[in-house]
Amino acid sequence: MSALLQYVISGLALGCTFALVGSGFVVIHRVTRVVNFAQGAFPVIAGLATASLLTRGLPHGAAELVAILLGGVIGLVVGVVAIGKPGTPPLASLVITLGLAIFAYAVEIIVWGDQPVSFPGLSGTVNVAGARIQQQYFLVIVVALVTFALLELFFGRTYLGKGLAACASNPYSARLVGISVTRMGLVAFALGGVLGGLAGVLVTPLQAVSFDSDVTLAINGFAAAIFGGLMRPMMALVGGLVLGVAEALVAGYYESAFQTEVALAIMLTLMVWQASRRSALEEA
Repeated sequence: MSALLQYVISGLALGCTFALVGSGFVVIHRVTRVVNFAQGAFPVIAGLATASLLTRGLPHGAAELVAILLGGVIGLVVGVVAIGKPGTPPLASLVITLGLAIFAYAVEIIVWGDQPVSFPGLSGTVNVAGARIQQQYFLVIVVALVTFALLELFFGRTYLGKGLAACASNPYSARLVGISVTRMGLVAFALGGVLGGLAGVLVTPLQAVSFDSDVTLAINGFAAAIFGGLMRPMMALVGGLVLGVAEALVAGYYESAFQTEVALAIMLTLMVWQASRRSALEEA
């Protein structure tokens, strides 16, 4: 029983990081209709940057904050390259983000090398029903839940959030009332970078990251985003939690090498189900 509880809590924590990456996919896709293939690079760069900053003497908190802001800046740069030119079709922007994701590999190897990197998170453990759980897991869960609550307030209560929501709902009407869809798209990319950076600083103490970790993070994040059809951040949270727990149980009771296959299977199943549901609605 204690092993099951440990797997579930660790799965919820990892699922929260998947959900943060997935929410970045959702925010960007809602506004721009672009699937950002560079989304997995944001958490990797943030995790690696945090480790470097801590090594150079910057304290915890400040190092993570700088790394998260770096993720936002890189997200903005990706946005400028991908959609900065008005009229760029979503398919072309998608290919651009894929190229930037590959380019990020080279930058990460040059700056940080090709070896996995980690750093200590919140120390100590908590005894829950006989299971010894790292406090970092609870920190990840709490921070993620607070972040998603703030996202709901941001999109529902702030002018900037409502501007992003307007572009997501009807970009043509948004233009008519003076909202720059391109500018809102750049904001969405920056926000996606911040969310990815937050995921990176939370997950790196639990799982070491390297230049090629973005593939796993992107697959899991995209699978989480698919739960809401790439349109609802809160459903990305649900998807991330389901995915995280499923992968933790597979790793704990069977074989950790099949974790990525679990994400792919869930993602493909959801995509097929959503496509069939959409076809049924159109026929009706």
